[in-house]
Amino acid sequence: ALDFFRGCVMFLLIGEATGLYDLLVDPRFQGTVVSLIGRQFHHHPWNGLRLWDLGLPFFLFISGVAMAVSAGRRCGERQGRGPGWGRALARSGLLMAIGWALYAIVPVEGASRGVFLYDVLPHLAVGGLIVFAVRKARSAILLALSLGLLAITEASYRLWPGLGPDGPFSPGLNFGAAVDRALLGGLSDGNWVVINIIPAAAFMIWGSLAGRLLIIRGEPGAKLKGLIAAGFAALATGLLLSFVTPIVRRICTSSFALIAGGLGVLALALAFWTAARPGPPKIPRFFAPVGANPLFIYLFAQTGGAEWLRLIVAPFAGGCGALAGEWAGQALTSLTVWALLWSLCFVLYRKKIFIRV
Repeated sequence: ALDFFRGCVMFLLIGEATGLYDLLVDPRFQGTVVSLIGRQFHHHPWNGLRLWDLGLPFFLFISGVAMAVSAGRRCGERQGRGPGWGRALARSGLLMAIGWALYAIVPVEGASRGVFLYDVLPHLAVGGLIVFAVRKARSAILLALSLGLLAITEASYRLWPGLGPDGPFSPGLNFGAAVDRALLGGLSDGNWVVINIIPAAAFMIWGSLAGRLLIIRGEPGAKLKGLIAAGFAALATGLLLSFVTPIVRRICTSSFALIAGGLGVLALALAFWTAARPGPPKIPRFFAPVGANPLFIYLFAQTGGAEWLRLIVAPFAGGCGALAGEWAGQALTSLTVWALLWSLCFVLYRKKIFIRV
């Protein structure tokens, strides 16, 4: 179930590297269902929520689940105390270094010097350390800690004196933007902020809580009901909070965090139910190879691997598709690259080669 969920998220994430999502918002499709679907694979400009805004929260949530499941497995197999602080710090440092290297290899033109801090790997490095530090705490304490992180973030924005025309959550005129100006000397093009790392840690904490629920003894049906209840509770709380705090992914407002967290729990429940159904699990098997090697395929796609495949595929797939028009040729090329990225994961999966940190 975990590989299925993670595989679905990663499969969609690597789809961005193929260029297909940009083709879906081509001006020729303005006002059509194709454009409506395509917009879901691009971040919302500010106050609102699209499918693409859930990518990072879902991946962090899944990582928290994986940490809890891994710890539970080690405990069940009596492997001693497990990894200590040395390994946890080394893993966090390596993730941070890989995140920096990714943007050194493929630099963003005109971006500030700390642009890599907006990405998923630094969030994973910081959140993983927090989850490791509180791994032995009771569930109630973990829940309180996660809500405390959101409360601190909410208070920081609301108490910041430099309010813009839209209040404390104005684009580029909020607390997070002020921190970026002080630390990085500028702002990101999309009004992302570095302090998102703080509230984003809540996603990993919630994932670890969900993981604890999955590994305890008990009936699968009871676990599924627990996940569904928790997911809808978080979702409802976030929607109610949105009346006073806007839903903004770019600064990870508390309303957004609760809604995204609730949807993450419900998505895990769906993956758990799908994988546990009797009969051949065809859908989970398709996505599992991508979910088993998330770091590898993410780095491969983002560091030029997808573009390299495109250069090989374009003369053939693009040429065939071009018979129906230029757009069709580009779409067929993107779909072929996407299939090759999945095939690479499938080969590694069959050979039991897993690249992890």
